[in-house]
Amino acid sequence: MERSILRKLEDWKNKNNFKPLILQGARQVGKTWVMKEFGRRCFDNFLYLSFNDSIEAKILFEQTYNTENLLLGLETLCKEKITKGKTLIILDEIQECERALGSLKFFNENIKGLHVMAAGSLLGVAVRKRNMSFPVGQVEFLNLKPMSFIEFLWANGENQLADVLKKRNYGLVNAFAEKLTSLFKQYLFVGGMPEAVAEFVSKHDFDNVQKIQTQILTGYRNDFSKYIESFNITKVGQIFDSIPYQLSKENKKFSYKLVKSTARAREYESALEWLCLCGLVKKVCRVSVPKLPLKAYEDNSVFKLFFIDCGLLCRMSGLDSLSLMQGNRIFEEFKGALAEQFIFQTLSLHDEISLFYWTNDNSTMEIDFLMQKKNLIIPIEVKSSTNVKSRSFFNFCEKYSCDVKVRTSLMPSEIRDGLYNIPLYMMEYIDEILNADLF
Repeated sequence: MERSILRKLEDWKNKNNFKPLILQGARQVGKTWVMKEFGRRCFDNFLYLSFNDSIEAKILFEQTYNTENLLLGLETLCKEKITKGKTLIILDEIQECERALGSLKFFNENIKGLHVMAAGSLLGVAVRKRNMSFPVGQVEFLNLKPMSFIEFLWANGENQLADVLKKRNYGLVNAFAEKLTSLFKQYLFVGGMPEAVAEFVSKHDFDNVQKIQTQILTGYRNDFSKYIESFNITKVGQIFDSIPYQLSKENKKFSYKLVKSTARAREYESALEWLCLCGLVKKVCRVSVPKLPLKAYEDNSVFKLFFIDCGLLCRMSGLDSLSLMQGNRIFEEFKGALAEQFIFQTLSLHDEISLFYWTNDNSTMEIDFLMQKKNLIIPIEVKSSTNVKSRSFFNFCEKYSCDVKVRTSLMPSEIRDGLYNIPLYMMEYIDEILNADLF
């Protein structure tokens, strides 16, 4: 496996003034593997502690109050020598030890030059539920997402094809469109959860992939009872189970009525907030007027709710592998929900991009996504196959004088008159494409 975030971690390692780093991300996205792989690649040695598994580790942090003893205790527990600049200390499942979480401030203030990383399952949820003290201002953050389509290509040994996309060689991209489309369909079904990708790469057995996806979804549901107040467990489960239905509608605006016919927003707000906090879902809010800055016109009460991973969405929706083999059927299921979910995931890889969407007041016109780039508002139209006609899109662009607009589909790459026709499988590089042409 190769993960793009490893390069960002190398940048953190080589900074002059770094702080302890917390690796954020939902369960099962590969945080533990990434931290260990980073330790193997970039350090002489690393110390790994999991507070889920080690009682000694908890005791060490809870009963040690000075620098010298803590470092000696870590060396003794892990049987590894600690050397600044050469050793990585990994504190996993840190939510299980509040003193270890607090120690990140201690490491930052008292042991400069020592690389310390931490991660935890549902860390934000645990901090809030247990009212844990958090080292505000003393740590840095990186967010690990499910594997992207480019990472999926790497895992499948398609490095050259990934390079064609990265180098934005539009002629070659179009020449390999059939192969890229086939791999893209596979990615939509498998998704980006590392365990599912590894199984697919190993055996190319979609049934086995679905078994792993089922296990991951079951693990998420089990978390509900572990971390949620009893009165909210059912509500969280109801929202979670409604996600495929929410995204299958022509108008994908989140509706509490699809959660429960008598549901009201105020009754389910805390349950929805929990799902957002643990990284399983994310809101994309409507803007009332497409003006700068978009954030100023955001309507938090009207939003689409996207899931963490397209493969898991397929599993929740009951799609089977036969859908994959039948032309473009996989793109037509759920009225393009999979394509839109994919674009949400892909654009969310860019931390600097904030996503919104727009509808007119009576919801007869909709723009799938809006993003702001410097002084530009860029509308993004998502089409699930090669049928790219959209009256709403062009009416919007004309009405609001959009000099730059993006349409993504399975049509060939083409840039003309400010319209960027970008294949779905190339959208991971939309930021680079726009920067090269506009800024």
